Amino acid sequence: MIGVEESKALFALLSAETRSLEDIFSEFSSRFSRDVHFRVCCSIAMLLEDKRMLKTSQRLVSFGILHQTYSSQPPSSNPFISLLIDAACDDSSEKVELAFIQQILGFVTTSNNKETLLQREELQQQHNIGVQPELYNSIFKAAAVKNVIPDPDIPNGCDSSLSEFNTPAAGTKPRIGCGDKDAGITGLLQNLSLEGLDPQWIRPEPPRLPVLDGELVWLNPDSSHELLWDYGMCADTSRGAAVRDLIAKALKGPLAPSQQEQVLIELNNEPKLVYHCGLTPRKLPELVEHNPLIAVECLIKLMNSPEIPEYFTVLVNMEMSLRSMEVVNRLTTAVELPTEFVHMYITNCISSCESIKDKYMQNRLVRLVCVFLQSLIRNKIINVQDLFIEVQAFCIEFSRIREAAGLFRLLKALENSQEQCKC
Repeated sequence: MIGVEESKALFALLSAETRSLEDIFSEFSSRFSRDVHFRVCCSIAMLLEDKRMLKTSQRLVSFGILHQTYSSQPPSSNPFISLLIDAACDDSSEKVELAFIQQILGFVTTSNNKETLLQREELQQQHNIGVQPELYNSIFKAAAVKNVIPDPDIPNGCDSSLSEFNTPAAGTKPRIGCGDKDAGITGLLQNLSLEGLDPQWIRPEPPRLPVLDGELVWLNPDSSHELLWDYGMCADTSRGAAVRDLIAKALKGPLAPSQQEQVLIELNNEPKLVYHCGLTPRKLPELVEHNPLIAVECLIKLMNSPEIPEYFTVLVNMEMSLRSMEVVNRLTTAVELPTEFVHMYITNCISSCESIKDKYMQNRLVRLVCVFLQSLIRNKIINVQDLFIEVQAFCIEFSRIREAAGLFRLLKALENSQEQCKC
């Protein structure tokens, strides 16, 4: 639907028979902003539905506007391209109209100084538009009445060129009489809409389900029902908020001793805060590197969590460092860790030492790993026999380092003591 001034301006352009098409298109672009082009073109398309509504010259201008408005875009982007192609092969239309539409679409071919009009299949093929499948139409849409329909009450002998389209009220059918046709069309433009006149399909409300025994008992509870009170409502959540803020800071850098102590005290007083402090497996490496003591405390509180295997996986796969070894070493003395996790962590430590190219960093990491392994062996966290061959080969490879030689002597001492026990 377009306004009064817009409808008058549009119909004036359609009726400008003495002006060139270039001038009409230029004035159309200047009068109507881009955001209303689709709405105006929809009104033009509905006027073109009934061939008696517009004169031939007005129809040609209308088709030209539908094409020119979207000429800067690919043909398939023109929302009215199907309408133009249908009109270009409508056998009931005048030859001049068919030739004009095919010419603006660039379809007309010349053979022996005669213009040849293409058929529908050729039009679709040249415009890269396949045969469109039949769209689904429900019975409700098929029952809708078009916005523009012929009036059966036109008097016999009334000249269609003098017919009047009286301005209809919203939602009513336009009437055709004898008189000023132009005023009727401008009034019709103001009341056209895309919806059409659809019948209202009223569905009865579904029946209510039957009421079961005891279903409404809580409307009037008696003494036989105990009311449970949620004591967590309106509880003070400031402690949880403080821990979340401190954990967020702990992920970015070391906390002050007083801040570390506050987090540890809060977690000890309320262990479930660890589930609401903002720590996730993905964030664990940052916490380990910046605040290993807090990381140890959080992992201890998470031991019964279903996500603890994911935390262990991240801890095993993170880059080996003094901080991560400190965390694992403290965990082994505080809780019982899965044997597979400890063995995998040791294997990754050994692999990390072997893959480092920088000799200084390699020697430093080897010393750390040897001290770490000696601690695990002396505290009987691991059964050295399970990793004896792998650890022994590691000690031999780095035997030049004092800590590796010390670890090797520890392995031999344990091996000799076990042989003596067998004897």
